[in-house]
Amino acid sequence: MTDFNQVTGLINATETFGTVDGPGVRFVVFVQGCRMRCKYCHNPDTWAMKNAQAETRTVEDVLNEARRYQGFWGESGGITVSGGEALLQIDFVTALFTKCKELGIHTTLDTAGQPYKTDPYVTEHLDELLAVTDLVLLDLKEINPDRHKELTANKNDNILEFAQYLSDKGVAMWIRHVLVPGETDYDEDLIELGEFVKTLKNVLKFEILPYHTMGEFKWRELGWKYQLAGVKPPTSARVQNAKELMKTETYQDYLERIR
Repeated sequence: MTDFNQVTGLINATETFGTVDGPGVRFVVFVQGCRMRCKYCHNPDTWAMKNAQAETRTVEDVLNEARRYQGFWGESGGITVSGGEALLQIDFVTALFTKCKELGIHTTLDTAGQPYKTDPYVTEHLDELLAVTDLVLLDLKEINPDRHKELTANKNDNILEFAQYLSDKGVAMWIRHVLVPGETDYDEDLIELGEFVKTLKNVLKFEILPYHTMGEFKWRELGWKYQLAGVKPPTSARVQNAKELMKTETYQDYLERIR
């Protein structure tokens, strides 16, 4: 029988008072490893599957650290696993969330869904993780397949399938879309994304996250050229435009409205 306390994960960092990673105040665990190569990524140091700065830690060790801050969580807070890509360390996350459920701790999985259908092991063991997951934060980067490939170096058909799978399983979701000028803010794509999200069940929140440059320094520290150098955050008008389009209207209706 597996001792879930002793299952290990490669952990890049932890955050003790996360406020944008699920409901309430969260203890956030950032795991190492990601196959997406998003141009605007603010954690590029988590891409490599191995990193000298990352630590191998047990579930018990991480939980002991997290529970020191449990008094700040209130009734709605808990633990979020992010990354990197949390699904690439599915055994660790499943073990951690299993122990959390035994302790009555709310669990949130922050994922871009890329390993679904592309990683047989993840796909095979996904239901075990979802059984102990209270909420999934799903990042939908871009609905247009060509633009998604250009933005992330990965296709998106399996990611959209993953969203539908979560919907069919009745898993509670927050959908998030980062609005990047010139990359993910095309009106026709925003409308299509909004229409897609409307087909999903159990979407509790649909967030537009304005692009920011706070992670640019990490690219410089790694000696990499930041791919969106010079791109500024979207204006409040463009953010509001995205919110209106995603409610949503047809693209033809939109063209008529702005004439």
